[in-house]
Amino acid sequence: MLDAYRLRLQRRRLQLRARRKARELRLVSGRDAPAPAGGVTVFTVFRNEYLRLPHFLDYYRALGVRHFVMVDNASTDGGGDWAARQPDVTLYATGASYRAARCGMDWMNALLRRHGCGRWCLTVDPDELLVFPFCDSRPLPALADWLDASDLRSFAAMLLDLYPRNPEDVAAYRRGEDPLRILSWFDGGNYVLQRNPGHKNPWIQGGPRARAYFAAEPWCAPALNKVPLVRWSRRSVYVSATHMMLPRGLNQTYDRDGGETACGVLLHTKMLASFTAKAGEERARRQHFAGGREYGAYAAIGLAPLWGSWSERYAGWRQLEGLGLISRGHWA
Repeated sequence: MLDAYRLRLQRRRLQLRARRKARELRLVSGRDAPAPAGGVTVFTVFRNEYLRLPHFLDYYRALGVRHFVMVDNASTDGGGDWAARQPDVTLYATGASYRAARCGMDWMNALLRRHGCGRWCLTVDPDELLVFPFCDSRPLPALADWLDASDLRSFAAMLLDLYPRNPEDVAAYRRGEDPLRILSWFDGGNYVLQRNPGHKNPWIQGGPRARAYFAAEPWCAPALNKVPLVRWSRRSVYVSATHMMLPRGLNQTYDRDGGETACGVLLHTKMLASFTAKAGEERARRQHFAGGREYGAYAAIGLAPLWGSWSERYAGWRQLEGLGLISRGHWA
Protein backbone atom coordinates (compact mmCIF):
# COMPACT_ATOMS: atom_id res chain seq x y z
CA MET A 1 0.00 0.00 0.00
CA LEU A 2 2.82 2.40 0.88
CA ASP A 3 4.52 1.73 -2.48
CA ALA A 4 1.28 2.32 -4.40
CA TYR A 5 0.68 5.56 -2.49
CA ARG A 6 4.22 6.77 -3.27
CA LEU A 7 3.79 6.05 -6.99
CA ARG A 8 0.42 7.81 -7.04
CA LEU A 9 2.04 10.90 -5.52
CA GLN A 10 4.83 10.73 -8.09
CA ARG A 11 2.29 10.53 -10.92
CA ARG A 12 0.36 13.54 -9.63
CA ARG A 13 3.56 15.53 -9.15
CA LEU A 14 4.64 14.84 -12.75
CA GLN A 15 1.23 15.81 -14.07
CA LEU A 16 1.39 19.07 -12.13
CA ARG A 17 4.87 19.79 -13.57
CA ALA A 18 3.51 19.17 -17.06
CA ARG A 19 0.66 21.64 -16.57
CA ARG A 20 3.14 24.31 -15.43
CA LYS A 21 5.57 23.64 -18.27
CA ALA A 22 2.76 23.80 -20.83
CA ARG A 23 2.86 27.58 -20.33
CA GLU A 24 6.23 27.58 -22.10
CA LEU A 25 4.68 26.32 -25.35
CA ARG A 26 3.45 28.66 -28.09
CA LEU A 27 1.13 27.34 -30.81
CA VAL A 28 2.65 27.99 -34.25
CA SER A 29 0.37 26.05 -36.61
CA GLY A 30 -2.54 23.65 -36.42
CA ARG A 31 -5.23 23.49 -33.75
CA ASP A 32 -4.71 23.66 -30.00
CA ALA A 33 -7.38 21.00 -29.53
CA PRO A 34 -7.63 17.20 -29.21
CA ALA A 35 -6.21 15.24 -32.12
CA PRO A 36 -8.68 13.68 -34.57
CA ALA A 37 -10.44 10.64 -33.12
CA GLY A 38 -9.32 7.21 -34.26
CA GLY A 39 -6.01 6.10 -35.72
CA VAL A 40 -2.65 6.92 -34.13
CA THR A 41 -1.16 10.36 -33.43
CA VAL A 42 2.62 10.87 -33.36
CA PHE A 43 4.17 13.16 -30.72
CA THR A 44 7.76 14.41 -30.85
CA VAL A 45 10.17 17.14 -29.68
CA PHE A 46 12.93 18.25 -32.03
CA ARG A 47 15.79 20.69 -32.28
CA ASN A 48 17.78 21.14 -35.50
CA GLU A 49 16.51 17.91 -37.07
CA TYR A 50 15.62 19.22 -40.53
CA LEU A 51 17.95 16.58 -41.99
CA ARG A 52 15.59 13.84 -40.75
CA LEU A 53 12.15 15.45 -40.56
CA PRO A 54 10.96 14.93 -44.19
CA HIS A 55 11.63 11.19 -44.13
CA PHE A 56 10.35 10.91 -40.55
CA LEU A 57 6.93 12.29 -41.52
CA ASP A 58 6.80 10.32 -44.77
CA TYR A 59 7.66 7.09 -42.95
CA TYR A 60 4.84 7.43 -40.46
CA ARG A 61 2.40 8.70 -43.08
CA ALA A 62 3.07 5.50 -45.02
CA LEU A 63 2.19 3.55 -41.84
CA GLY A 64 -1.19 5.27 -41.68
CA VAL A 65 -0.51 8.21 -39.32
CA ARG A 66 -2.69 11.20 -40.17
CA HIS A 67 -1.70 13.68 -37.47
CA PHE A 68 1.52 14.82 -35.78
CA VAL A 69 1.91 16.97 -32.65
CA MET A 70 5.41 18.44 -32.53
CA VAL A 71 7.48 20.81 -30.38
CA ASP A 72 10.28 22.84 -31.96
CA ASN A 73 12.81 23.64 -29.24
CA ALA A 74 14.60 26.68 -30.74
CA SER A 75 15.72 25.15 -34.05
CA THR A 76 18.00 27.28 -36.20
CA ASP A 77 18.24 25.01 -39.28
CA GLY A 78 14.86 25.76 -40.86
CA GLY A 79 13.18 22.59 -39.59
CA GLY A 80 10.61 24.47 -37.56
CA ASP A 81 9.56 26.60 -40.55
CA TRP A 82 9.26 23.47 -42.69
CA ALA A 83 7.17 21.63 -40.09
CA ALA A 84 4.82 24.63 -39.77
CA ARG A 85 3.95 24.29 -43.46
CA GLN A 86 2.85 20.65 -43.16
CA PRO A 87 -0.97 20.38 -43.17
CA ASP A 88 -1.04 17.33 -40.87
CA VAL A 89 1.22 18.88 -38.18
CA THR A 90 0.18 20.77 -35.06
CA LEU A 91 3.37 22.63 -34.18
CA TYR A 92 4.33 24.29 -30.91
CA ALA A 93 7.54 26.22 -30.28
CA THR A 94 9.54 27.07 -27.19
CA GLY A 95 12.92 28.53 -26.39
CA ALA A 96 12.76 27.26 -22.79
CA SER A 97 15.28 24.88 -21.26
CA TYR A 98 15.03 21.30 -22.52
CA ARG A 99 16.77 20.07 -19.39
CA ALA A 100 14.42 21.98 -17.04
CA ALA A 101 11.50 20.31 -18.83
CA ARG A 102 13.01 16.89 -17.96
CA CYS A 103 14.49 16.52 -21.45
CA GLY A 104 11.23 17.64 -23.00
CA MET A 105 9.03 15.07 -21.28
CA ASP A 106 7.09 17.70 -19.31
CA TRP A 107 6.07 19.25 -22.64
CA MET A 108 5.18 15.85 -24.05
CA ASN A 109 3.12 14.86 -21.00
CA ALA A 110 1.19 18.14 -21.28
CA LEU A 111 0.47 17.71 -24.99
CA LEU A 112 -0.38 14.03 -24.65
CA ARG A 113 -2.97 14.97 -22.06
CA ARG A 114 -4.29 17.84 -24.21
CA HIS A 115 -4.36 16.05 -27.58
CA GLY A 116 -4.21 12.34 -26.84
CA CYS A 117 -6.64 11.27 -24.10
CA GLY A 118 -8.68 8.30 -25.26
CA ARG A 119 -6.48 7.87 -28.34
CA TRP A 120 -3.49 5.78 -29.34
CA CYS A 121 -0.36 7.95 -29.14
CA LEU A 122 3.12 7.17 -30.46
CA THR A 123 5.84 9.23 -28.74
CA VAL A 124 9.15 9.05 -30.60
CA ASP A 125 12.21 11.13 -31.46
CA PRO A 126 12.80 12.20 -35.10
CA ASP A 127 15.55 9.57 -35.36
CA GLU A 128 13.25 6.68 -34.29
CA LEU A 129 11.32 4.59 -36.84
CA LEU A 130 8.89 2.05 -35.43
CA VAL A 131 8.96 -1.49 -36.85
CA PHE A 132 6.37 -4.01 -35.68
CA PRO A 133 5.17 -7.44 -36.81
CA PHE A 134 3.44 -7.30 -40.22
CA CYS A 135 4.33 -3.61 -40.67
CA ASP A 136 5.04 -4.33 -44.34
CA SER A 137 1.39 -5.31 -44.91
CA ARG A 138 -0.63 -3.83 -42.02
CA PRO A 139 -0.76 -0.13 -41.04
CA LEU A 140 -0.21 1.22 -37.55
CA PRO A 141 -3.96 1.73 -36.92
CA ALA A 142 -4.44 -2.02 -37.49
CA LEU A 143 -1.97 -2.69 -34.69
CA ALA A 144 -3.84 -0.24 -32.46
CA ASP A 145 -7.15 -1.97 -33.25
CA TRP A 146 -5.68 -5.36 -32.36
CA LEU A 147 -4.28 -4.01 -29.09
CA ASP A 148 -7.74 -2.65 -28.26
CA ALA A 149 -9.36 -5.99 -29.07
CA SER A 150 -6.78 -7.74 -26.88
CA ASP A 151 -7.42 -5.34 -23.97
CA LEU A 152 -3.82 -4.09 -24.13
CA ARG A 153 -3.04 -0.43 -23.44
CA SER A 154 0.65 -0.19 -24.31
CA PHE A 155 3.16 -1.58 -26.78
CA ALA A 156 6.89 -1.92 -26.14
CA ALA A 157 9.73 -1.39 -28.61
CA MET A 158 13.45 -1.82 -28.03
CA LEU A 159 15.69 0.89 -29.45
CA LEU A 160 17.85 -0.73 -32.12
CA ASP A 161 20.91 1.33 -33.04
CA LEU A 162 21.72 1.37 -36.76
CA TYR A 163 25.16 2.19 -38.11
CA PRO A 164 27.04 2.27 -41.44
CA ARG A 165 29.46 -0.35 -42.70
CA ASN A 166 32.07 2.38 -43.09
CA PRO A 167 31.94 5.75 -41.26
CA GLU A 168 32.57 7.71 -44.45
CA ASP A 169 29.40 6.30 -46.04
CA VAL A 170 27.17 8.69 -44.07
CA ALA A 171 28.41 11.69 -46.09
CA ALA A 172 26.27 10.48 -49.00
CA TYR A 173 22.96 10.95 -47.13
CA ARG A 174 20.63 13.69 -48.37
CA ARG A 175 17.56 15.16 -46.69
CA GLY A 176 14.39 13.19 -47.47
CA GLU A 177 16.14 9.93 -48.32
CA ASP A 178 15.64 6.70 -46.43
CA PRO A 179 18.49 6.59 -43.87
CA LEU A 180 18.38 2.77 -43.91
CA ARG A 181 20.08 2.94 -47.29
CA ILE A 182 23.26 3.91 -45.40
CA LEU A 183 22.55 2.93 -41.80
CA SER A 184 21.90 -0.69 -42.68
CA TRP A 185 23.71 -2.57 -39.89
CA PHE A 186 22.79 -3.41 -36.29
CA ASP A 187 23.91 -5.72 -33.48
CA GLY A 188 22.00 -8.98 -33.67
CA GLY A 189 22.78 -9.85 -30.05
CA ASN A 190 24.83 -8.32 -27.25
CA TYR A 191 21.89 -7.13 -25.08
CA VAL A 192 21.27 -7.41 -21.34
CA LEU A 193 17.84 -7.19 -19.68
CA GLN A 194 17.13 -6.47 -16.02
CA ARG A 195 13.87 -5.75 -14.22
CA ASN A 196 13.22 -2.47 -12.41
CA PRO A 197 11.49 -3.59 -9.19
CA GLY A 198 9.89 -0.22 -8.47
CA HIS A 199 8.16 0.64 -11.74
CA LYS A 200 8.09 -2.96 -13.07
CA ASN A 201 9.66 -2.03 -16.42
CA PRO A 202 12.44 -3.96 -18.14
CA TRP A 203 15.82 -2.23 -18.38
CA ILE A 204 17.71 -3.14 -21.56
CA GLN A 205 21.29 -2.12 -22.40
CA GLY A 206 23.84 -3.19 -24.96
CA GLY A 207 24.36 -2.86 -28.69
CA PRO A 208 27.00 -0.76 -30.46
CA ARG A 209 26.81 2.21 -28.09
CA ALA A 210 27.55 -0.03 -25.10
CA ARG A 211 30.47 -1.84 -26.72
CA ALA A 212 32.00 1.19 -28.49
CA TYR A 213 31.19 4.34 -26.52
CA PHE A 214 30.75 2.84 -23.05
CA ALA A 215 33.05 -0.16 -23.30
CA ALA A 216 34.77 0.67 -19.99
CA GLU A 217 31.45 1.25 -18.19
CA PRO A 218 28.75 -0.73 -20.03
CA TRP A 219 26.36 -0.25 -17.09
CA CYS A 220 26.34 3.49 -17.99
CA ALA A 221 25.24 2.83 -21.57
CA PRO A 222 21.89 4.34 -22.65
CA ALA A 223 18.71 2.41 -21.86
CA LEU A 224 17.14 0.77 -24.91
CA ASN A 225 13.74 -0.19 -23.49
CA LYS A 226 10.84 2.04 -24.52
CA VAL A 227 7.05 2.17 -24.28
CA PRO A 228 6.34 4.43 -27.27
CA LEU A 229 2.77 3.40 -28.18
CA VAL A 230 0.11 3.96 -25.51
CA ARG A 231 -3.65 4.34 -25.39
CA TRP A 232 -3.43 7.56 -23.41
CA SER A 233 -5.66 8.37 -20.46
CA ARG A 234 -5.82 11.20 -17.96
CA ARG A 235 -3.91 8.94 -15.53
CA SER A 236 -1.01 8.31 -17.92
CA VAL A 237 2.38 10.00 -17.53
CA TYR A 238 5.92 9.33 -18.72
CA VAL A 239 8.40 9.16 -15.84
CA SER A 240 11.80 8.88 -17.52
CA ALA A 241 11.73 9.75 -21.23
CA THR A 242 9.65 6.96 -22.81
CA HIS A 243 11.55 4.30 -20.84
CA MET A 244 8.94 3.97 -18.10
CA MET A 245 5.48 5.18 -17.21
CA LEU A 246 2.82 5.47 -14.58
CA PRO A 247 0.50 3.76 -13.84
CA ARG A 248 3.19 1.11 -13.78
CA GLY A 249 0.92 -1.52 -15.34
CA LEU A 250 1.69 0.22 -18.66
CA ASN A 251 5.33 -0.86 -18.24
CA GLN A 252 4.48 -4.57 -18.08
CA THR A 253 4.69 -4.99 -21.82
CA TYR A 254 6.59 -8.28 -22.02
CA ASP A 255 5.35 -11.67 -20.80
CA ARG A 256 1.93 -10.55 -19.62
CA ASP A 257 0.11 -13.28 -17.70
CA GLY A 258 2.93 -15.70 -18.40
CA GLY A 259 2.60 -15.44 -22.19
CA GLU A 260 4.68 -13.63 -24.78
CA THR A 261 3.23 -10.29 -25.86
CA ALA A 262 3.67 -8.57 -29.21
CA CYS A 263 6.48 -6.00 -29.29
CA GLY A 264 8.53 -4.12 -31.85
CA VAL A 265 11.71 -2.13 -32.28
CA LEU A 266 12.55 1.51 -32.91
CA LEU A 267 15.17 1.71 -35.63
CA HIS A 268 17.55 4.38 -34.33
CA THR A 269 19.00 6.53 -37.12
CA LYS A 270 21.15 8.78 -34.93
CA MET A 271 24.47 7.99 -36.65
CA LEU A 272 24.24 10.10 -39.79
CA ALA A 273 26.85 12.64 -40.91
CA SER A 274 25.63 15.20 -38.35
CA PHE A 275 26.28 12.78 -35.48
CA THR A 276 29.68 14.03 -34.29
CA ALA A 277 28.97 17.76 -34.66
CA LYS A 278 25.59 17.44 -32.96
CA ALA A 279 27.14 15.41 -30.14
CA GLY A 280 29.68 18.17 -29.54
CA GLU A 281 26.94 20.81 -29.55
CA GLU A 282 24.80 18.87 -27.07
CA ARG A 283 27.79 18.20 -24.83
CA ALA A 284 28.41 21.96 -24.68
CA ARG A 285 24.73 22.81 -24.10
CA ARG A 286 24.46 20.30 -21.20
CA GLN A 287 20.71 19.99 -21.72
CA HIS A 288 20.54 16.20 -21.60
CA PHE A 289 20.55 13.63 -18.81
CA ALA A 290 23.61 13.67 -16.51
CA GLY A 291 24.83 16.94 -18.01
CA GLY A 292 25.18 15.46 -21.49
CA ARG A 293 27.64 12.74 -20.45
CA GLU A 294 26.32 10.43 -23.16
CA TYR A 295 26.99 13.06 -25.82
CA GLY A 296 30.45 13.64 -24.44
CA ALA A 297 31.25 9.99 -25.17
CA TYR A 298 29.95 10.34 -28.73
CA ALA A 299 31.90 13.55 -29.37
CA ALA A 300 35.12 12.02 -28.06
CA ILE A 301 35.04 9.03 -30.41
CA GLY A 302 32.88 10.20 -33.31
CA LEU A 303 31.69 7.72 -35.90
CA ALA A 304 34.34 5.15 -35.08
CA PRO A 305 34.06 1.88 -37.01
CA LEU A 306 31.17 0.02 -35.37
CA TRP A 307 30.90 -2.90 -37.76
CA GLY A 308 32.18 -6.15 -36.28
CA SER A 309 31.40 -9.69 -35.20
CA TRP A 310 27.98 -8.74 -33.81
CA SER A 311 26.86 -6.98 -36.98
CA GLU A 312 23.83 -8.03 -39.03
CA ARG A 313 22.54 -6.32 -42.16
CA TYR A 314 18.96 -5.16 -41.63
CA ALA A 315 16.44 -7.11 -43.74
CA GLY A 316 13.04 -6.41 -42.17
CA TRP A 317 10.81 -7.37 -39.26
CA ARG A 318 10.87 -11.12 -39.94
CA GLN A 319 14.64 -11.13 -39.54
CA LEU A 320 14.25 -9.32 -36.19
CA GLU A 321 11.65 -11.86 -35.10
CA GLY A 322 14.04 -14.68 -35.96
CA LEU A 323 16.69 -13.03 -33.79
CA GLY A 324 14.25 -12.70 -30.89
CA LEU A 325 14.28 -8.88 -30.96
CA ILE A 326 10.57 -8.51 -31.72
CA SER A 327 7.56 -10.77 -31.29
CA ARG A 328 4.13 -11.06 -32.90
CA GLY A 329 2.77 -12.54 -29.65
CA HIS A 330 -0.79 -13.70 -30.36
CA TRP A 331 -1.23 -11.36 -33.33
CA ALA A 332 -1.68 -13.77 -36.22
